[in-house]
Amino acid sequence: MGLRKENILLVDDDIDILELLQRHLQSMDYHTYKAVSVKEALYILKDTYIDLLITDIQMPEVDGLQLVKFADEHYPEMPKLVITGYPSVDGALEVIKSGATDYLTKPFTKDELKLAVQKSLVSDSKRKKRQPIIDSTTSNSYADMIGASEAFQKIMDIIDRVKNNKATVLIQGESGTGKELVARAIHYSGKFSRAPFVAVHCGAIPENLLEAELFGYTKGAFTGANENRSGFFQAAQGGTLFLDEIGTAPLSVQMKLLRALQEKEITKVGSRKAEKVDIRIIAATNSSLLEDIKKKDFREDLYYRLTVVEINVPPLRERKSDIPLLVDKFVQKYGVEYKDRLMRISPDALQVLQRYHWPGNIRELENIIQRAVIMCDGTINVKDLPENLKYKIDFPATGFIPLREMEKEYVKRVLANVGGNKTKAAEILQIDRKTLRDKLN
Repeated sequence: MGLRKENILLVDDDIDILELLQRHLQSMDYHTYKAVSVKEALYILKDTYIDLLITDIQMPEVDGLQLVKFADEHYPEMPKLVITGYPSVDGALEVIKSGATDYLTKPFTKDELKLAVQKSLVSDSKRKKRQPIIDSTTSNSYADMIGASEAFQKIMDIIDRVKNNKATVLIQGESGTGKELVARAIHYSGKFSRAPFVAVHCGAIPENLLEAELFGYTKGAFTGANENRSGFFQAAQGGTLFLDEIGTAPLSVQMKLLRALQEKEITKVGSRKAEKVDIRIIAATNSSLLEDIKKKDFREDLYYRLTVVEINVPPLRERKSDIPLLVDKFVQKYGVEYKDRLMRISPDALQVLQRYHWPGNIRELENIIQRAVIMCDGTINVKDLPENLKYKIDFPATGFIPLREMEKEYVKRVLANVGGNKTKAAEILQIDRKTLRDKLN
């Protein structure tokens, strides 16, 4: 039984070049697939195992460099050979940086093609074996947080100023940015760290129960109140009460929160007796409380009581310089937790993570690293990352073009799929060979 022939995908909008490449490669005992556009190439890549991609650069709609970038992340083990008719030092550097194994300059001989194909098939694995590095020596951590960006340093400066007093703090930021970590850093890095830290997600408690959970209740205050019970305010006595998603609290609860902040006292549900409390309130929100005020969903007087000190936690996309440090932290954390050893991440994979826009912020990054550690074999590579993080090709919207151009593209596709056999193409198109020649011209 003979060895399997390597599958080579040829991509060029010039049918004559495709036929020439196919003849040469078939004579070298390779199996070939042809595509006249990047879009058609992606369909073939999706359904067929390809050992080598050979693509032209200059093509309509989407050029070959975008195809190389896409293939480098979605099919990292597949070598890519680029054919270009416009050689230059800058162009060659761009081709290699995009992920190509090598490039071949037009016009080329059959022997030059053979040498380039052989070189590409054996050299790409070597290129992928670059040593993975993450330099964590510049790490700057604070409590359980880590970063080195200007935005991170600004947050740390505010924490230093408020950690040893009980000023009310409002933390604002998108979901997943680490607002609770900031609140915990304020509490546990200051002189009140031995006192309780109680976190309450206001949106996770039903509206009709939130007041009782926060302030406590007396026996018989409502159906099911079978005993006197203290609330979160009493539990946090002397320490910090963290009210996450404060904007979801109903107006009735907001009024009692305002009194607690103003008078430093609370009243249990079902009681008339006020109790003094000595706590720090840290609130957090991922929405605009000013917009909620305009819609009468949030009390303006409570807003100003909460914003004695404001901390704005920027989304991860605005502090991308912190990504390598965060990645290193999570890689080590989950490497030890899941694999009982230190893990690493390749530069290519780190580059993908730094390019992504992170709508889910740090929480999304942590989840992805967690999954990658589980899926990898010691080093996180691009193949271990989710598909939605990798390079995407945005095809231009198909507008209206002359019927003649549409017909020309279709004829070229038919010819490519029948190996350039004009007789077969004419049969499929139900025209004679002379008409086919006229359309091609």
